Amino acid sequence: MDGAAVYGFLVVFVVIGGLELFDRTSFALIALASRAPALESWAGGTVAFVVTTALAVGLGEGLSAVFGPGRIGLLRVAGGVFLLGYALWLFFHHEEEASADVTTSRTAFLGAFLTIALLELGDTTMIFEVVFVANFGWLIVLVAGVLGLSAVAAWDVWLGRRLGTRVSPERLKRVVVAVLAIVGAFSIVYGLAPGLFPSLSVATGL
Repeated sequence: MDGAAVYGFLVVFVVIGGLELFDRTSFALIALASRAPALESWAGGTVAFVVTTALAVGLGEGLSAVFGPGRIGLLRVAGGVFLLGYALWLFFHHEEEASADVTTSRTAFLGAFLTIALLELGDTTMIFEVVFVANFGWLIVLVAGVLGLSAVAAWDVWLGRRLGTRVSPERLKRVVVAVLAIVGAFSIVYGLAPGLFPSLSVATGL
């Protein structure tokens, strides 16, 4: 790799990973991982990040033209509705202690994948990847973006599992429901009225 390629890789890795580290998607994965097996949670989140990064790289700047601001907002709303629905199901669902691990093991991958994929479609990090393709090329954005997001997913899962071992199950359940509900509500409001969040609108160009 020449100097320009190394510079592009570092910029994409740091910016995409840094944005995702404090994004609502990251908090959602932390919440999910606190109650589910670590490997499945990380794998589901990482595969979703790979898919969304590949979409951003493949479509490039054409993604904004295809979806348009209105449809990107609808994607954010869909992700928020999914999280609110999951939070409600979790709040009213009572698992048997003996079967809880089996249930979460079976659904952890799919739950993490769907949550991350829905939240990432049209999200700030994905749009930044679209912009970076024009500056650094698809290969650099694909590799650096996937590696950066995979590292963030690993951190989220580790942190979620640490919380899961230190907090009582009932209190942890309330925290998870609250986090998912807040993230879901924010996603819906942001999708319907992005003008309420001018700093995010400027960052994404929408």
